[in-house]
Amino acid sequence: MAKAKTKAAKAGVATAKAKKSAHGHAHSHGHSHSHSHGHGHGHGQGDGHGHEHSHGDGHGHSHGDGHGHSHVEREGLAKGAGKGKLLFLDAPSGIAGDMTIAALVDLGVPVDAILGPVQELGLDHFHVHVDRVERSGIAAVQIDVHVDGKQPERTHGSIKKLLRAAKIAPSIRERALLVFERLARAESTVHRTSIDDVHFHEVGAVDAIVDVVGAAAAIDWLDAEIEVSPLPMGRGFVKARHGVLPLPPPATVECLLGLETYDGGLDFEFVTPTGAAICGALASRSTRWPSIAPIRTGWGAGHAILPDRPNLLRAVLGDRAAKKRGQGETHIVIEANLDDATGELVGACIESALEAGAVDAWAAPITMKKGRPGLVLSAIAPRAA
Repeated sequence: MAKAKTKAAKAGVATAKAKKSAHGHAHSHGHSHSHSHGHGHGHGQGDGHGHEHSHGDGHGHSHGDGHGHSHVEREGLAKGAGKGKLLFLDAPSGIAGDMTIAALVDLGVPVDAILGPVQELGLDHFHVHVDRVERSGIAAVQIDVHVDGKQPERTHGSIKKLLRAAKIAPSIRERALLVFERLARAESTVHRTSIDDVHFHEVGAVDAIVDVVGAAAAIDWLDAEIEVSPLPMGRGFVKARHGVLPLPPPATVECLLGLETYDGGLDFEFVTPTGAAICGALASRSTRWPSIAPIRTGWGAGHAILPDRPNLLRAVLGDRAAKKRGQGETHIVIEANLDDATGELVGACIESALEAGAVDAWAAPITMKKGRPGLVLSAIAPRAA
């Protein structure tokens, strides 16, 4: 599949320098490089999210906008900065593994905190670029995983062994295992095979493993609860290892069970299987926008240029906007079921409730268990301060 190189944008400054390992190495550039790789899904629009399996043409795009803006790096977030807080992934243009990592790096997760665990996997023939780009004037981070040599096809079982053997934090390993299990269950449902025997083909290649472990490491660094916006679903078809698949791909839909989706309006793969598995495994729910007091935002860029929206994922870290029980409510309804109560007793109860400050009080007939007649006594009272 042909590889397309794009013109470097003039804007940007270096992110934190990434260390080089004996197996794979990572580059962090002082100017904004954007890359289009042959491992992207190049269908109709050219998907460009940096996806993990190869679906076709690989259209190249020029991703940097060429603006001469300088980007000022802000202070990074300390480990555990998200504990007790909410991380909201706002995905109007979809989500992929590389976009997730990029948005969290821009949010303030150190690059070394992500690449360190990745380098402990013992994988060969890859390197990672961490770059700055702009989309609609918004400065964002873009991640590229470059595969320099042929990678073996892997099963879910072999990936589990790889992760369990790696010298990474148990919490990172657990998150990565959850993501791959979500993806393996989706694939096993589609192909009707056992989970451990699922062959990920291109999905199991090094770029997808880097995406999953990198995202797990970034999320582990923050240690925040995750919620995700409803995700756009694309239309059309895509070429995959098993043939032509409809969009959204079957495994992607399986990964998103329980989360909200909607028609994205384009012939484009907005959500990749890896992005879907991250959301399905690690997000607690879908929401249009949570009750959150934002502390900081970060932006991750995909590779494709979309005709109607910037190809960006927004990460928002914040405190939950605590709503006190009954906040905004001025009155409450108090009710009790009465059995074998005379009319005189009920009338006295209503008068007593009104004298005690109830705005209104009344009784209504009901049928109770075993067909016995009864009354429900109700009163509207001001809520206590």
